[in-house]
Amino acid sequence: MPRDASELARRLARDAEAVCRHYLSNGRRRGRYWTVGDARNTPGRSMFVRLSGPESGPGAQGHWTDAASSEYGDLLDVIRESCGFIDFRDVADEARRFLSLPRDEPHGTLKSSRSPASAGSPKASRRLFAMSQPIPGTLVEAYLGHRAITMLAGTGSLRFHPRCFYKPDEHSPTETWPAMIAAVTDLSGAITGVHRTWLAPDGSGKAPLDIQRKAMGGLLGHAVRFGVVEDVLAVGEGIETMLSLRCALPAMPMAAALSANHLAALLFPPALRRLYIARDADAAGDMAFAALSERAEAAGIEALALSPRMGDFNEDLQAFGLAKLRANLQYQIIPTDRRRFMRIGAASKK
Repeated sequence: MPRDASELARRLARDAEAVCRHYLSNGRRRGRYWTVGDARNTPGRSMFVRLSGPESGPGAQGHWTDAASSEYGDLLDVIRESCGFIDFRDVADEARRFLSLPRDEPHGTLKSSRSPASAGSPKASRRLFAMSQPIPGTLVEAYLGHRAITMLAGTGSLRFHPRCFYKPDEHSPTETWPAMIAAVTDLSGAITGVHRTWLAPDGSGKAPLDIQRKAMGGLLGHAVRFGVVEDVLAVGEGIETMLSLRCALPAMPMAAALSANHLAALLFPPALRRLYIARDADAAGDMAFAALSERAEAAGIEALALSPRMGDFNEDLQAFGLAKLRANLQYQIIPTDRRRFMRIGAASKK
């Protein structure tokens, strides 16, 4: 495999400018270099790709350096980063496809059967989720455990990425941090976006960053979902809030809309008859509850509030423990749903 990689890198280097025009399309040629923001095709000028030079050694054609991040590599690394691949097999397959394409030098338009996804698009969101791994045994499990969330059955919408890109603004270098990746889906289950929560390297909390969470893709009306909805659903803002509720109501389907504004705009499943709204104890939470409950009632859906004792249900879980959280909730759930959804160990399977 290493020999195959070296040969592919040499072949790509012979057509370095064509590779750059295709995979680093946000850059431009400047003398003997192609300049761009980084290997992920971010606009900018800190990364330099050599378009001419020896086949190997210092200054080799196709080698690149990012002055902002001190990253360096060859054109196989460019394909990996710009396309969002994690396995070498995918990188090699894409390189072979590229090398087999006819092209008009030097300004020919190149088309690949697997083109880079636009940053922030649903396609990029699906690719990031696919690149991530299930959460058992990862920092995501540790992070949630530090927040007293230990009931993780049915959390297939969550995954872990060990090196998720983080860029606070267009002028800052790209960093990598471990992250919890949450799939945002529509009512049919299709992924429309993802939500990233960057984590501390030991999983003890969120990463020490100015912006610790970001979403990408299509969010409006959609949510991070836990369980399959029949006629009853619980919804709220945060992922941790809804996971805390699931510890006490393990069989109830739930959805996290990720913000107060998105909660107010959440779309209703067609068979929904009763909606529990986990309201955060702040002005935004009150407004979201009022807007969503009004929409629900207009659609013939019964809307009921679930109110925490503190700011949200994760704060309640950490401060008071699971037994007291369940005791607080049992008086807010109607009796038939209490019997149906409060069974300990009866978690939804999806």
